[in-house]
Amino acid sequence: MRREDLPHPDAELIEDFVGHLALERHLSEHTVSAYRRDLVQLALFLARQRRALRTATYPALRRFLAQQATLGYARASVARRVAAVRTFYRWAAGRGVVETDPAELLGRPKVISRLPSVLRPADAARLVEAPAPGGGRRSRRDRDGLATAIALRDRAVLELMYGSGVRVAEVSGLTLDRLDLDRGRVLVTGKGSKDREVPLSEPSADALERYLRLGRGLLAAPGSGHVFFNRRKKPMSPRDIRAMVEQYGRRILPGRRVTPHTLRHSFATHLLEGGADIRTVQELLGHASVATTQRYTHVSRARLFESYRRAHPRA
Repeated sequence: MRREDLPHPDAELIEDFVGHLALERHLSEHTVSAYRRDLVQLALFLARQRRALRTATYPALRRFLAQQATLGYARASVARRVAAVRTFYRWAAGRGVVETDPAELLGRPKVISRLPSVLRPADAARLVEAPAPGGGRRSRRDRDGLATAIALRDRAVLELMYGSGVRVAEVSGLTLDRLDLDRGRVLVTGKGSKDREVPLSEPSADALERYLRLGRGLLAAPGSGHVFFNRRKKPMSPRDIRAMVEQYGRRILPGRRVTPHTLRHSFATHLLEGGADIRTVQELLGHASVATTQRYTHVSRARLFESYRRAHPRA
């Protein structure tokens, strides 16, 4: 059974729910899409059992989650599906769509918390400095200046992500009116459509200034206010940015998987290792809870003990 085969009442109910997530709770597009996929999977499973979302029972939901585990989905994926199902039925019960909440007793599988991957400062510097714009001069092989424009763009994106700790979606959605190079500030829209102002490092501000002056004009679509564009003159999507970061990661740091989140993790960890207050780092990262930011203190502590073991003769 495919998504197109969903019974119309279930499909309509899912769209009502994701509309609530986007318009009333202001969740990110990524989160809304993930919840939609999870509920479509549940609705298809229930349809095969001759049930619907409105008539689901606790045992039916348990069977759905057990099937997910049997199919080999990671604990984190199953845990997210539990969250989606619980949130949906809490909403449905509150709206009177269902009489009782069949997901109320669903337990969440424990997810192993892994320390985020962090680059050493020297490796982070090598990575963000990898794009070679050629000083703004066009080579014979770059007659139209496109290669130079892309290198300037990539340098600006990498510097921004490591220098300000912004999320990949925040870079993708950045517009010109939110850049203040004179003050060294950038206003980004984070999760829950919340705005926050973060500082620009000097290298980041310099890279952005050069890109805007020498590169953006060759890549931008006419009339668009976005900052970063791909080769097709469309605003860079999160997927475009991830692919670009991973490409430089493979070239500069072979054997390591480098993602946009690696740069964000490195930004936070290097701030804490440099003595920054955890509440300050929380604000810069846009975390709703300081508990999320505290993960980075574990990374710093791990690096501290690693340095001790390597440096002390009796370690």
